[in-house]
Amino acid sequence: MPNIQILTNLPVPAEKTDEIKTLMGKAIETFPGKTERWLMVEIRDKATLYFQGSGAPCLLASVELLGSATDEVYERMTALLTKTLSETLSLPPDRIYTRYSEYTHWGWNGSNF
Repeated sequence: MPNIQILTNLPVPAEKTDEIKTLMGKAIETFPGKTERWLMVEIRDKATLYFQGSGAPCLLASVELLGSATDEVYERMTALLTKTLSETLSLPPDRIYTRYSEYTHWGWNGSNF
């Protein structure tokens, strides 16, 4: 039931898109009980996106979960996402934001979990 959305103003070539998808599948395991089996990943590149008043390369990673996690898990996930996306896209870590949303209701296949 997790969802990771990557929004960036950089162009992301197809081979990098596939690499990011695979890396996000591994990263989601940072959350207890979460696996790639239920993960949906969205990658939107070449967005009109500004950070600190600048259109320089930047990225927003949004992670949505059914349920919740501890502060320690979120800290590990933020560090892992920042490192992974920074290295994969040659983007400075200080140009990456990560945000989290927790949900109590999540639907799939015509019903809710």
